[in-house]
Amino acid sequence: MKGKFVTFEGCEGVGKSTQVEMLKKYLSEKGGDFLFLREPGGNAVSEKIRELILTKDYGEICGRCEAMLYCAARAQLIDTVITPALNEGKLVVCDRFTDSTFAYQGVARGLGADYIVKLNELTCGEVTPDVTIFLDMSPEEAFARKGGADASDRLESAGMDFHRKVYQGYLESARLYPDRIIAVDARPAAEEVFTAVLSALKGAGVEL
Repeated sequence: MKGKFVTFEGCEGVGKSTQVEMLKKYLSEKGGDFLFLREPGGNAVSEKIRELILTKDYGEICGRCEAMLYCAARAQLIDTVITPALNEGKLVVCDRFTDSTFAYQGVARGLGADYIVKLNELTCGEVTPDVTIFLDMSPEEAFARKGGADASDRLESAGMDFHRKVYQGYLESARLYPDRIIAVDARPAAEEVFTAVLSALKGAGVEL
């Protein structure tokens, strides 16, 4: 039986990694067959690409190159990790996936929705998340809560105008894929957000 594929999305600082860790702890205590991943990353090749994308050591990366690097890391992750795990019936949870490319490169970098949709289709084939949790919080609120951007992170330090566009990209993605993307208000305390996340996943048919 094919497993379920769940992704978490949202702007920088919304508490995405916190929610993923809370879900991992919750599932670990209950038992079950699951796998947690992050994008870009999740295997040796993709982690190396992650280093290249996020570091400032190599200067500016053009939007098309950036999008293709993300998709290269994703292709490797899908073929070597995600697809085998789903075929084994596992629940696969990934911190970021195709909606990040849509928001960051398609909208914020200006490559356009059509370009990114086609690129994601070429990269992913039939591998699509069953459910995506979009942790909804504006970048202004998110950066205020986390105490500002990480100056060493190339994307975090891209400026507020860039991150406002990222947020608009997520809102557009949620509008385009309402059957898959569930928006969860990320502003309350982490425990309250997690309760909403669990409710959303269970309501979407994910066994937890």
